[in-house]
Amino acid sequence: MAEQFDLTVIGSGPGGYVCAIRAAQLGMKVAVVEKWPTLGGTCLNIGCIPSKALLHASELFEEATHSFASLGIDVGAPRLDLKRMLGHKDDTVAANVSGVEFLFKKNKITRFTGMGSIETAGKVIVTSGEGERQTIETKSIVIASGSVSASLPGIVIDEDKIVSSTGAIALPEVPARLLVIGAGVIGLELGSVWGRLGAKVTVVEYFDRILPGMDGEVARQMQRILQKQGMAFKLSSKVSGLTRSDTGTVVAEIQPAAGGAAEAHEFDVALVAIGRKPYTEGLGLAEAGVALDERGRVRTDAHYKTSVDGIYAIGDVIVGPMLAHKAEDEGIAVAEILAGQHGHVNYGVIPAVVYTNPEVASVGKTEEELKAEGIDYKVGKFPFTANGRAKAMQASQGFVKILADVATDRVLGAHIVAKNAGEIIHELAVLMEFGGSAEDLARTTHAHPTLSEAVREAALMCGDGAIHI
Repeated sequence: MAEQFDLTVIGSGPGGYVCAIRAAQLGMKVAVVEKWPTLGGTCLNIGCIPSKALLHASELFEEATHSFASLGIDVGAPRLDLKRMLGHKDDTVAANVSGVEFLFKKNKITRFTGMGSIETAGKVIVTSGEGERQTIETKSIVIASGSVSASLPGIVIDEDKIVSSTGAIALPEVPARLLVIGAGVIGLELGSVWGRLGAKVTVVEYFDRILPGMDGEVARQMQRILQKQGMAFKLSSKVSGLTRSDTGTVVAEIQPAAGGAAEAHEFDVALVAIGRKPYTEGLGLAEAGVALDERGRVRTDAHYKTSVDGIYAIGDVIVGPMLAHKAEDEGIAVAEILAGQHGHVNYGVIPAVVYTNPEVASVGKTEEELKAEGIDYKVGKFPFTANGRAKAMQASQGFVKILADVATDRVLGAHIVAKNAGEIIHELAVLMEFGGSAEDLARTTHAHPTLSEAVREAALMCGDGAIHI
């Protein structure tokens, strides 16, 4: 007989493995099906973690090249050893995925290697690379299969010269000319990595702005900063074709998004970073009766249940931002729901971070969203040029912007451009989680000197005004 489980999770990315661990903590017998040889999914293996390793290393390389001398540190011109830098990335990945393996053993989670598909509610088929099939009997199933890179029609990604994010974190040499298609988070992060290491980076974006969906003022500021760093932008433009030349370069046909004559530009590598799409192929969803929406996402109710009883879905395969921490919270919530508890996710307080230098961090509403909703709001804004710690760190670019309700002073959104913005944003997330006001934040003592003082000053700007400007 097939082994019996309380819960079987398909996919071991942040949503899947966190869901499995939480369910095990709550006393369930848990199985996880993963097609890759290592756990952790896209995030740990080829996404969030390795890209951050390269972002950190390339940032230090840039600082050593351009900033050390002004701090009284004379090390001469640094030399790039790309092989060792990529080795650091690989070591970081290995440490993280082995950590998940340890957590599985600690929590007595059974791991099945192979492609998982749903035969029916209560039954998952695991197919190995050799074609061998194994059946898992289970009370509940959670689909946590994540997402894959999207591509453009007629463009073949070979992960050599025309790459997705997967190939872009493993280039064997720094391209002299890098084309980035898409000015979203992935494109700007990976473009900045190779730009710091010496590539001339050109970003083509279909819309008339970078970072679509983020606060407009933040996007405009970041574009100016990235341009000063050497990144070139072609906005309101599209790539209508990519071909490899006889000399091994990539020729891109770039034309106005609204239509018009295309111009040919030559690059050494092209990165396609136009977003991601849910990974649902081969899971047997149609055969099992699991409904999808018009964008190929799994339809779920407020408790993550699909159209079939006993089958649930979380993370990138359902509606919402494709963020690892969103998937993690959904994994915890659905595990608690299955245990008879009241798991939930507050989607209004999910932070987002762009790990450029400086970073961009955001939580809650943008000004554009508040205007569209007709909400009367006020803005408190404070620049890092007036922050003592930022000056000492040579990191005075950017600002903190807080959006608060005029009538109640409740904070509705916050946006930060700054060094370590991704770390600073969380005090605003906590404040918003508890329905706090700008005055609550303004009256909270902040250590001096810190970058976080700028948050308090922005909150003061929602009232009588900041102290230091």
